[in-house]
Amino acid sequence: MTWVYYSRLFETKFQASCFLARLEDAEGAPSSKGQYISVFQTPSGRYGVKMLLCQDLSSESDRCSK
Repeated sequence: MTWVYYSRLFETKFQASCFLARLEDAEGAPSSKGQYISVFQTPSGRYGVKMLLCQDLSSESDRCSK
């Protein structure tokens, strides 16, 4: 499993959440692909979006579904 961080940071959590929703709409339901998408806060107080990808869905499907 690998975290992918999008390079853009946002000033508010609302902006990051809107970007997250647009990603989910563009890529379909993340849970069906074994992915998690979430908002995180940096130490400086800005917000970003990260996605957890599972490389081998057949062997890691149990871990990704939890």
